[in-house]
This record gives sequence, C-alpha cells and structure tokens, in this order.
Amino acid sequence: MSTIEKVKEKTREKEVTSMNNEIIVYNDDVNTFDHVIDTLVRVCDHTLIQAEQCSLIVHFNGKCTVKTGEYEKLKIQCTGLLEAGLSAEII
Repeated sequence: MSTIEKVKEKTREKEVTSMNNEIIVYNDDVNTFDHVIDTLVRVCDHTLIQAEQCSLIVHFNGKCTVKTGEYEKLKIQCTGLLEAGLSAEII
C-alpha cells in the first residue's frame, strides 16, 4: 500500500467517525431581529455580522443552521437559545 493510499484511508476513517450535528433556528412571529442577533452573539459566540446574516436567513428561508459540532457541546447552546425564546433544535 502506497503512502497516498494510507493517507486517503485515514481521511475516510476520520470522516466516518466524526459525526457533526447542527443547531437549526426557525423563524417565528414573536422575536425581533435585535433579540435574535443578541442571542446568537451571546449564546453561540457569533460575531455581529454572522448573527445578522443568520437572522436574515431565518427570516427569509424560515430556518438557518447556526452552529455545527458535537452533540454534547451543542446541547448547552441549544438550551440557551430555547431559554431565550427562540425556536431551535439539534439535528
């Protein structure tokens, strides 16, 4: 087996074992843009620009993936979003 084949094999193995989940935030008629932006900055460590972009995507598309990663880390952030009154789930 050549070195290139070994590297490709290791890459495939890592791709299979690392499972990323996503936090999806959904549009609602309750929360203001400012509240959604402030919450994403505070809870998800977004920059102001990231949070603004996500809030616009949520508004126009009905939902947006705001964070990806391991389930245990996302669970804390999703709970924070829910406690702030946003509609969110981990998929």
